Amino acid sequence: MIIHGFNKTTLLDYPGKLACSVFTGNCNFRCVFCQNASLVLEPENEPVISDREVLDIIEKRKNILQGVCISGGEPTLDPGLRDFIIKVREIGLPVKLDTNGYMPDVLEGLLRDGLLDMVAMDIKSDLEGYAEIAGLDHFDRERVQKSVDIIINSGVEYEFRTTVVKEYFTEKTAVGIGEWLNGAKALYLQAFRDSDDVMVQGLHGYDSEDLLRFRDILRRYIEKVEIRGTDAG
Repeated sequence: MIIHGFNKTTLLDYPGKLACSVFTGNCNFRCVFCQNASLVLEPENEPVISDREVLDIIEKRKNILQGVCISGGEPTLDPGLRDFIIKVREIGLPVKLDTNGYMPDVLEGLLRDGLLDMVAMDIKSDLEGYAEIAGLDHFDRERVQKSVDIIINSGVEYEFRTTVVKEYFTEKTAVGIGEWLNGAKALYLQAFRDSDDVMVQGLHGYDSEDLLRFRDILRRYIEKVEIRGTDAG
């Protein structure tokens, strides 16, 4: 697996666990608010860390770490993903996968073979607004729908996540996502924060009051809805 970033210790990326995070490059989306534009657009210009080096570090820290998070980019595009996960599990640590859900067959295979302990899938928008945010001329909503269904019925721990950007998210968007994911266990609203590596500059986040309003709308449909990236509850 081609690794472009490695965080040896995090309390944020794998809920409830002291974990490390591994970042792959490349993505099949071009999301306007992507925070890792360099990894998506020009992964060949990013540093590469050998997977053997990362696995050696994980092995040495296996008595400290409680899990490994694999993120990106989009990890399901990397042909070495399965082998890397198998090696992590041989070390004895659980694996969480972050994905955009656009490769449902890869996701299904990993879950079927018991290789994932948790999945976090980004929900970019309601289905009506998905193609615009994902930056795709030919968006196949069935691929995203299939991943949602696979995750909900997988039996493993999961969460859905939506980055809330003022230019693209309204009460109508919240209702649309709620109706789509009705009955799901968990959705986290992520407050948008601008940075130099955002795909499109000039976007804005909402204040806490608005985020709480969106949270309350979504709680009509989804069991657990919380906010990340702000002091709002």
